[in-house]
Amino acid sequence: MSLDNNENHDFEGSKFREEVYSKSVRAGKRTYFFDVKSTRNDELYLTITESKKRNGYDGNISYEKHKIFLYKEDFEKFAKGLNAIVDYINERQPIADSAEYRDEELPEYSDIEFDDLSK
Repeated sequence: MSLDNNENHDFEGSKFREEVYSKSVRAGKRTYFFDVKSTRNDELYLTITESKKRNGYDGNISYEKHKIFLYKEDFEKFAKGLNAIVDYINERQPIADSAEYRDEELPEYSDIEFDDLSK
């Protein structure tokens, strides 16, 4: 079995195509990557990756990464759950009014790649 040039191996050795769309968000020491990908059957799905910078005892820097795969049939339930929990937290602990939390004052980081984080 051969692979097209547009395909790579991803989750559990299954074949997936290259990313269709990508957005990254820096949040303190973490960076979140939202990547839309396509299966070989042209079905779109979302991967959400959290990358956190770690400083080792030996002085080396590494990145701890956690990935969630979210499929189209689960988008609505996921969004409802996320919105409900965010509303719950915001009602009980409002965000402080500081520049760090105001979106309009944060720079856009849409072209960040995992490889860029290790530089």
